[in-house]
Amino acid sequence: MSDERPSWTFLTNHGHVLLAVAVDPDARVADVAARVGISTRATLGILADLEEAGYVTRARRGRRTHYEVRPHRPFRHPATAHRDVDGLLALFRPD
Repeated sequence: MSDERPSWTFLTNHGHVLLAVAVDPDARVADVAARVGISTRATLGILADLEEAGYVTRARRGRRTHYEVRPHRPFRHPATAHRDVDGLLALFRPD
């Protein structure tokens, strides 16, 4: 087994950003980007996608942005659209 990083993962960057926001809704975009391992610009684009699709909402709180994951939203792929993302969030929720 190699110590190299695999060329693919089971979750997309969108999934990782959603999980990062669920864990820390007040995290700065730069912190989410670092956690996921992508650029700040890519993170902003993903957050915009998630907000537009109704998976997250954002609100300004002073000088910070607070993100909230909306529960009971379905997966987007037709093969899993009968399930919601709550199960994914529960699977990766810190103990």
